[in-house]
Amino acid sequence: MKSQHSEPSLLISIVPLLVLFTLLAYNVAVYGDDSLSGANQTALIISAALAAALGLAGGRKWVDIQDHIIDNIKAATPAILILLMVGALTGSWLIGGIVPSMIYYGLQIFSPTFFIASACLVMAIAAVVIGSSWSTSATLGVALMSIGYAMGINPGIVAGALISGAYFGDKMSPLSDTTNLASGVSNVDLFTHIRYLSLTAVPSILITLVLYTVIGLLLGSDTADSSTTAAYQAIIQEKFTVSILLLLVPAAVIFLIIKKVAALPALFVGAVAGIVCALLAQQDLMAQLSASTGNTYQIVMQAVYGDMAIATGDTILDELLSTGGMEGMLFTIWLIISAMVFGGAMEASGFLARITHALISRVKSDAGLVTATGATCMVTNVSASDQYLSIVVPGRMFTRAYQKQGLAPQNLSRTLEDTGTVTSVLVPWNTCGAYHASVLGVATLAYAPWALFCLISPLMTLFFAWGRIRILKQDPDAIGGTQTA
Repeated sequence: MKSQHSEPSLLISIVPLLVLFTLLAYNVAVYGDDSLSGANQTALIISAALAAALGLAGGRKWVDIQDHIIDNIKAATPAILILLMVGALTGSWLIGGIVPSMIYYGLQIFSPTFFIASACLVMAIAAVVIGSSWSTSATLGVALMSIGYAMGINPGIVAGALISGAYFGDKMSPLSDTTNLASGVSNVDLFTHIRYLSLTAVPSILITLVLYTVIGLLLGSDTADSSTTAAYQAIIQEKFTVSILLLLVPAAVIFLIIKKVAALPALFVGAVAGIVCALLAQQDLMAQLSASTGNTYQIVMQAVYGDMAIATGDTILDELLSTGGMEGMLFTIWLIISAMVFGGAMEASGFLARITHALISRVKSDAGLVTATGATCMVTNVSASDQYLSIVVPGRMFTRAYQKQGLAPQNLSRTLEDTGTVTSVLVPWNTCGAYHASVLGVATLAYAPWALFCLISPLMTLFFAWGRIRILKQDPDAIGGTQTA
C-alpha cells in the first residue's frame, strides 16, 4: 500500500535550504577555506536531518527517505572512485617526473600574458575531443594549473579559465554524457541539439576568451618574468629527469578516453604508467627519497595513497611538487556523500518537486518558461547536488510545458545545458564543484567568480529567450512537428 502523505507547502520546502545556506555562510565566516574539512559536511548532514524530519512529519515513510538517500549515494559512486584514482594518478605522475616535465615544457611554450586565454582554449579543444570535463581537468587541467601557478598567476583565475574551457568543450562534444543526456531527455537528435546549443555557447566562449585576454594583459606585469621561469626550470631539471617522452603518458590516457575507454580504467592505466616512469626514468630521485623515506616500494605506495613532497627550497615549487594522493581526496568524498544524503532527503520528502512546481506555476510567456527552466536547473544543482539530476528532473518536468507553449524541444535541451550543466561546477557541495576544487586544488568559491563561461552561458540563453532570438516554434499538438524560428 502507498503511504498517505500531504504535499508540503513551499515555505516548509525551502526551510532546509535556508538552514543550509545559513550554516554554510557562517562556516565560511568562521573557518574560511578550512570549512571543507568537516564544517560544511556537518551542515549538509544537519540540513538533511531537518529535511527528513519535516518529511516524516508530513507523512513520508523513513524507508522511502532512506532508499532515496542510498540511491543518491550509489549514483555518486563512480565520481568517488574517479576521485580516488585521480589522487593515485597525481602522486604517481609526480614521482614519475610527468607533472614536472609538463610544467617544464609548459613554461617554455606559454606566454604569461596570454596564458589564461590560451589555457581556456586548450582545455576547450581537449574536452571536445575527450568528451568529458572531468577527464580533461584530471589530465591537462592538473598540468596547466601547475604552469599557471609557477607563472605567478592567481590560482582562482587559472582554475576558472580551465573550467570554462572544459565545460564549453564538454557541452559541444557528441561524446559527452551530459550532452547526450540533455538531448535524450528532451527527445532531440544529438547533433540537432549541438547545432542549436552552439548558437548560445559559441558567443559565450568568444566573450569569455576576450575577457581572459584582457585580464591577461592587465596582469602581465605581475606575472613571473623570464629569469624566474628559467630558475624554476633549472630546479626541476636538478630534481627530476625531464624528457619529452614522459609526456606520452598523459597523451596515452587522453587517447584511451577518446577511444571510449571508461575514465576509471583509463586513469588507472595512467597511474600505473606513472609508477613505471618513476622506476625507469627517475632512479636518482628514487634513491634520494629512499635515503629518508624508506625503500622503493614504500615510496611508490606513499605517493599513491598519501602525502608526497619533493623539497626544492623554493616555496612555490614546493607547493607544486607535492600531492596528497588518494588520502587527499577523502574530504571531498566526505562532502559528496553528505551532499547526496541532503539531496536524497529533499527529493524523498517532496520538497524539490514543490520548489520546482512553484517556479513554473505562473509561467505565461516563452521567455518566462525558459527562465523557469533555468531557475529549476540551478535550484536542483543546489538542493540535489548533482548535475545529472539538474538535467533529468527539469527535463521531465518541462517537456509537456514546452509542447503546450509551442516551443521546439531544442529550446528545452539547450536551456538544460546552458543552465544545468555549467552551473553545477559553481556549487561547492555539488559533485562537480567538489570534484574540480579537489582536482585543481582551488576552492570552489575562489574560482567561481573567474569561471566566466559558466557565468555567461546562463545569461546568454536568457538573452536569447527574452530577445526572441532564434527561438524555434512548433505545433503544440505535435512532437517533432514543423519548426520555425
